[in-house]
Amino acid sequence: MGILSVICRPMEFRRGLERNRSRLYRIAYSWCRNAAVADDVVQDTMIKALHHQRQLRDLQALDAWLFSILANCYRDHFRRHRETEDIDDLELPTHDTPETEHSQNQVIAMVRTAIATLPEGQRQVVTLVDLEGFSYAEVAQILSIPTGTVMSRLCRGRKTLQQLLLPVITRPSEPDIREIWRVK
Repeated sequence: MGILSVICRPMEFRRGLERNRSRLYRIAYSWCRNAAVADDVVQDTMIKALHHQRQLRDLQALDAWLFSILANCYRDHFRRHRETEDIDDLELPTHDTPETEHSQNQVIAMVRTAIATLPEGQRQVVTLVDLEGFSYAEVAQILSIPTGTVMSRLCRGRKTLQQLLLPVITRPSEPDIREIWRVK
């Protein structure tokens, strides 16, 4: 069984990298709001993961391990490059009607703008927990911060988002009931 695991592990590892690339990009983009920088950070993450794949002992922990590398690459990138240009418009093809697409784009733009106003630490925690579904412990490990810090940043970030979005986003069929829509 030892030789079989030696042969199968690299294939499973590469499949895991391929499976997580879009998730890594989505989080990197939400952190820096710049497509070129997000590409660079994800590419650095993939390269480091490939070079250090022997450090990963359990393939079940691949997701959290990759997002830890992403967080480190993100920090390293902004240590090297202090000034960046923001690219706010990202067009995604959809199969909706123009009306629903316009409405969705308005909501998405409002949510992105609200998330962009959060401090970096809160923005990172909110995107990892609420958009990617990581647990508090996994986020703490990814960002190398205590779990209590994750919880307090998440609470403050959610409260700030609620204050920013609640007056603006309402359910069209029931104008008196205010509700934040979950946008992924």
